[in-house]
Amino acid sequence: MKAAGLVVEYNPFHNGHQYHLDQSLAYTKADLAVGVMSGNFLQRGEPAIVNKWARTRMALEAGVDLIVELPFVHAVQKAEYFAEAAVLLLEELQCDWVCFGSEQGNIQPFMDTYDLLDEHADFINNHAKHFMDEGHSYPKAMALAYGELKHTHPHMLTLDQPNNILGFHYVSAILKNKLSIQPVTIQRTGSGYHDADLPKNSIASATAIRKELTSEGRLEDVARFLPRTSYEILSDYHEEMNTWHTWEMYWPYVKLKLLTTSPDRLKDIYEMKEGLENRLISAAQTSATFLDFMNKVKTKRYTWTRLQRLLTYLLVNITNDCIPQDLKPTYIRVLGFSQKGREYIQSLKKEKGHLLLTRPAASNDPILAIEQRSANVHASVLPPELWQHVQKREYQPPVILP
Repeated sequence: MKAAGLVVEYNPFHNGHQYHLDQSLAYTKADLAVGVMSGNFLQRGEPAIVNKWARTRMALEAGVDLIVELPFVHAVQKAEYFAEAAVLLLEELQCDWVCFGSEQGNIQPFMDTYDLLDEHADFINNHAKHFMDEGHSYPKAMALAYGELKHTHPHMLTLDQPNNILGFHYVSAILKNKLSIQPVTIQRTGSGYHDADLPKNSIASATAIRKELTSEGRLEDVARFLPRTSYEILSDYHEEMNTWHTWEMYWPYVKLKLLTTSPDRLKDIYEMKEGLENRLISAAQTSATFLDFMNKVKTKRYTWTRLQRLLTYLLVNITNDCIPQDLKPTYIRVLGFSQKGREYIQSLKKEKGHLLLTRPAASNDPILAIEQRSANVHASVLPPELWQHVQKREYQPPVILP
C-alpha cells in the first residue's frame, strides 16, 4: 500500500485539516493517510486543548488511517528539530510522501531555497550573528539574515509565514538525510495559521477556534468550522472533563516550581540559558496569572513561543540530559488506526517489528518514560478520579476505529 504521511497536531481537528487530508490523498493517490501527531504538549509549547486520545479519535473519524505519536522530546521543539524528527519517523513508517500545507503551494521553491542556503551558509551565519549581537532572538536574526540573501535572490521561498517555514524544514530534513520519502505541498486555503478571529466562511485557524472556546465561548459557536465527528468528540470530552486545557490552568504549578526551586537547579532545565532563571523567578513573585507573567518576561530576544516551550520543560522536568542528540526513532507508538491502518502496520512488522511498541508498560525506553510523565502533567489539572483514568489510559491499547 502507498502511504501519504502527514505531520499533525489537530488541536483540534477542523475543516482546514479535513481539506488538507482530502487534498493530500487526491494529489498523491495514496491508499492511506498516516499521521505523526504530537502528544499532550505541542510544538509551540502549549498544552493540547484536549488529550491525545481524543485528538486521535477525531483524526480517525475524519479519514486518517493511522496515527503514530511524535514523542514529547521531539514534539516540543524549535521548528527544524520538530520537522526532522517527524520526517524521520515517517521514513521509518515507509511512507511514500510527506504532504504539508503551505502558503507557497508549489514544492520547487522549497527545493531551490535549500540549495541556495547550502551554497550561502557562511553569509547567513555571519549576518545572523550580527543581528543577534543587536539583541534579536535567534529566529528573528535568522529571518533577517535570510531577508538579506533574498534581496539578491528574489525567487527564494518567502519564509515569514509559519507553514512555509515548517515545510522548508521538512524538505531540508529529507535532502540533508537523503531520505526516500518525497515532499508534496498543498496550497493552504482560508484563515492563516495565526489568525485569531473567526472568519465568515467555514475554515478557521485552530488558534481562532481555541481562542473562542477558552474565552467563555460555547462549542456551538465554532460548530461550523468543525467536522461533525470533531464536534461530538470535543463535546464528549468537555462533558466528561469539564474543562479545556489552557496555560492558565497550569500557571499555579509553574509559579510554585519557580518560587521553590533554587536558581542553580533551574539552570539544569533544558533551554534555560543566559541567566533567564532569575528573570522568571522575579516575574513569578509579582504575577497573578499566566498572561501577566508572560507579558513581564517576554522581550525581543525571549519570544513568547520560546518561553512557552521553556515553561513546558519546567513543568515536565526536562533537563539537558533528557534530550537525545540522535533524532532517529527508538520506537514507534501507535495511538490509533482504522482497519486499513491495522493492515498497514501488520505489513511493516517483518521489517520494523523491533521498533513497534506493543506494551508500553513493559518498556524501559527513557523517551517513553518522559512521554508518560508529560501525560500525567497534562492530566494533573483534572479531578483525582479522572486523573487516575488518564494515567491508566497511557498504558492501554490504541484507539481502534470500529
